[in-house]
Amino acid sequence: MRLIALLILVIPGFMAVVGIKLMRDMLFQVLQPPFPWLWLQFTSGLFMLIFGIWFIAGFVRYRDRKRNKSVVPLSEK
Repeated sequence: MRLIALLILVIPGFMAVVGIKLMRDMLFQVLQPPFPWLWLQFTSGLFMLIFGIWFIAGFVRYRDRKRNKSVVPLSEK
């Protein structure tokens, strides 16, 4: 079961890493083969980065809520 959870987290993490690489390549004007324009490469890299971070953060938040380890926001103290 832990192996499946690890794989579920590794795939979005890998997507985030590839997204960072695509955005970095765009800044140095290196066009990767599947993209015809640099702006499209940057946009897809940004989307992959945001999706990867969003998925991992949601997974951690869900796990913490399930185990009653969620932190009380500052406004409720």
